[in-house]
Amino acid sequence: NPELAAAAGADIVVLNLYDVDHPCVAGMPDAQGQQEAGDADAFAFGSVGLGRGVTAGQVSQWTGRVTAVNLEPVFPQATFPQGRRATVRAAQMLVEQGGQIAVITGNPGTGVTIEAIIEATRQIRAATDGELVLLAGRMHAAGSGEPVMTADDVARLADAGAHGVVLPAPGTTPGTSVSASEAWVAAAHARGMLAWNSIGTSQEGASTSVIERLGLDSKTTGADIHHIGDSGFFGIAPPENIYAYSLAVRGRRHTWHRIAASRMR
Repeated sequence: NPELAAAAGADIVVLNLYDVDHPCVAGMPDAQGQQEAGDADAFAFGSVGLGRGVTAGQVSQWTGRVTAVNLEPVFPQATFPQGRRATVRAAQMLVEQGGQIAVITGNPGTGVTIEAIIEATRQIRAATDGELVLLAGRMHAAGSGEPVMTADDVARLADAGAHGVVLPAPGTTPGTSVSASEAWVAAAHARGMLAWNSIGTSQEGASTSVIERLGLDSKTTGADIHHIGDSGFFGIAPPENIYAYSLAVRGRRHTWHRIAASRMR
């Protein structure tokens, strides 16, 4: 999936469900010494690997792209892998594994609250200052029952040390209009933060015409980073939608350059 996303025009590869305690990126070759007896027959069709032991840093080496990893501040009592939690330990391990960006957010149904995101951001920034770019916020309510984001949330994330704020793109969550999104983006910029607009509502698997509209509306808000989620084929948006999004917001020249440019540049 990382290689496919890069080939479709992505500038940044975001790894969801990545566990720093058990790094694994399915589809990539196993890291040296990770393959077990009998595995060669498990995926006899083509050269699909299990990707055991593959780290975020190795994904960057293979693709030539910056690699981000989602970390989630779920409830302490939740049954959830420690290596995916938004903790100082996990963030420090991500640094050791070559990750460059930590996205502090919540997947659907996790119940992650904005308070938990703010506190995790504060702790991780204090422990990793200068080692990770921290993007924090929500692209949907994550099952929390709260508003997805507010202007006050943006300000509090800035106070906590976030380098950028994760926001729902206009047209993704109910009530997220272009004007509402513009206000959040302006609030982020006023505090010196990047604005990351996300399609994280399974609309990344919609038709290319929908993707083009979402992309242009998102660009209209002034967002700095455009994120397209992983609901299409398992774990990735349809590659043609990544490509369509790129064409919509920056045209063929820049899209083809991103696709074709050697990682040696």
